[in-house]
Amino acid sequence: MFIAPANTDLLLQEASKEELYISLIAQLNKDFNLANEAVDFPKSITPDELKIQLHEKVYRLIQYKFAEYLNLLYIIDVSEDEIKKLDGSDLVILAEQVAFLILKREWQKVWFRNKYK
Repeated sequence: MFIAPANTDLLLQEASKEELYISLIAQLNKDFNLANEAVDFPKSITPDELKIQLHEKVYRLIQYKFAEYLNLLYIIDVSEDEIKKLDGSDLVILAEQVAFLILKREWQKVWFRNKYK
């Protein structure tokens, strides 16, 4: 049964432990590119660096390209209910929380694909 990790660090640790970290990066690259928000996280990126770069990308999307941000959330299939629960008063914190929701959904896709292949 899939149980989502409680935070970004635990999620990235679990992905590494299950040897699915590279698949997670590939899924992120794929979905961002489907949303026409080109990113190219290299397979050699460290979990800490991935966390920072994803946070920065989400922050810039919210700040400068809101329609594209909404499209990205739709393409990745981030839960609308979870987004609505977030407090948007601090943009930096909001971007960090959204980056975690993105990672959580992408991890769910990778985990299920691996488990049921």
